[in-house]
Amino acid sequence: MIRVFFTEDHAIVREGLKQILADTKDIVVAGEAADGDEAIARIKTGDYDIIVLDISMPGRSGLDILKELKEIKPALPVLILSMYPEDVYAIRSFRGGASGYLSKESAPTELITAIRKVSSGGKYISAALAEKLVVNLGDDSGKPLHEKLSEREYQILCMIASGKTGKQIAAELNLSAKTVSTYRTRILEKMDLKNNSELTHYAIQSGLTE
Repeated sequence: MIRVFFTEDHAIVREGLKQILADTKDIVVAGEAADGDEAIARIKTGDYDIIVLDISMPGRSGLDILKELKEIKPALPVLILSMYPEDVYAIRSFRGGASGYLSKESAPTELITAIRKVSSGGKYISAALAEKLVVNLGDDSGKPLHEKLSEREYQILCMIASGKTGKQIAAELNLSAKTVSTYRTRILEKMDLKNNSELTHYAIQSGLTE
């Protein structure tokens, strides 16, 4: 029996994920958490075969949680779920130690396939991303500007580009408005951009927004 632990801040989404797995004979949801800190605490003492981790949560990002998980239980496989652009976050996820990456828009059967493959020691990635990963994981030269950003900076870049205000970003990520402003300033400096308009233009041109 594959024991799955879900980390997802939306209760409705967690229930939906559990419903997808309800009819499988070899997979059981053995634990769940609504944020990263809760997940870390439970995973430290629990016995699970795979962690399914939402990449976007309030407070610490999923990639920050992934890093800590790989430090405390390096052999425990992690499958990343994301609603953000696949190409960039998939690369960052695998570099951080994830064993699989799946878009939330994927078919329910794909989640089951991914869990089975990752829990058995394999890697899971969609065919559409396979070639991009092969090219990017081993090549550090000629990287785009957004590759200079930390995981949190990249997350905020995408949120600004999607039209969210500083206050909205602060509320969603459980940060202060001042902290979000500091991140914004750092993003602009690292990418040599002047304002939100240039940032948004860059994100659109680079395919970082829907």
